[in-house]
Amino acid sequence: QVRLVESGGGLRQVGDSLRLSCASSDHTDRTYATAWFRQSPGKDRRFVDRAFVAAVTRIGGATYYAESVKGRFTVSRDNAKRTVYLQMNSLKPEDTAVYYCATTWGARATASVRDYDLWGQGTQVTVSS
Repeated sequence: QVRLVESGGGLRQVGDSLRLSCASSDHTDRTYATAWFRQSPGKDRRFVDRAFVAAVTRIGGATYYAESVKGRFTVSRDNAKRTVYLQMNSLKPEDTAVYYCATTWGARATASVRDYDLWGQGTQVTVSS
């Protein structure tokens, strides 16, 4: 069974850094891109409310970022390890969320949760002031 497994979450202070990893067990070449989404704490956590953070294409390594993280977060991939990373610097309290990675087998790296085919279980990031 193909899975995505996130790791690296934790508790940090404002201004700290953290690196998340997303490891895939998919040995095929069907993944076009891997993205990170996040979902802030709240009572009604709906799938569609996950917010796009960043994405990277498997071939070429093109990257895309949400405006709120540009200049602070960097997404990268290591195809040999089938792992995608999210380096998060200058963390802010509003970065507190559960972070999910997801892969799309389509031909676009979009910001829509509906375009992604496989999801991980998420990892919690908490930024304390």
